[in-house]
Amino acid sequence: MEHICDDRNGYGLVTRVFHWTMAALFAWQFVGATLHALADDTAVADFFWGFHRDVGFVLFVTVIARGAWGLINMRRRPPQQGVLRTFARLGHLGLYALMILVPSVALIRQFGSGRPFAPFGIALIEGGGERVEWMTALGSLVHANAGWALLALVFGHAAMVVIHQVIWKDDTLARMAGNVDRRNSELQAAE
Repeated sequence: MEHICDDRNGYGLVTRVFHWTMAALFAWQFVGATLHALADDTAVADFFWGFHRDVGFVLFVTVIARGAWGLINMRRRPPQQGVLRTFARLGHLGLYALMILVPSVALIRQFGSGRPFAPFGIALIEGGGERVEWMTALGSLVHANAGWALLALVFGHAAMVVIHQVIWKDDTLARMAGNVDRRNSELQAAE
């Protein structure tokens, strides 16, 4: 039977669904942002960029939900030792800080613009208010720059997976990919 919660041998189904869903949504966002920056006047850039706010909002909600789920499962997570544990925690803290900051400042900018915000047609912010300059300036200054910093951390995160898998051979990827056979055999061996 599939494990819902995390345990010492791997991440549960809920954590893995959150992780890979967010990976796909971030891939969409970063492809769209890259195309917007490098090939703005193309149909493919317009297509991806046209969903940037909607997908960003879904990501924001998903990050909050995943963060809450992670806190619930914190003591059940697969253990790490020594300095690697410290670096892993710092790296994940940086990822989460930026995953909250980037959409937060975008929402502040949106609210300050006086324009409506209706992801997927669901009205969340009514338009028509006065423009609030500090809010739009903050969003304009921070959103894109923090987004590119987040992309750099995502690449670092992926690079560490390769290091764990290829050099250290410690099955980190299997714990997040859901190698159920390996987890079940480890659980049986521990009993």
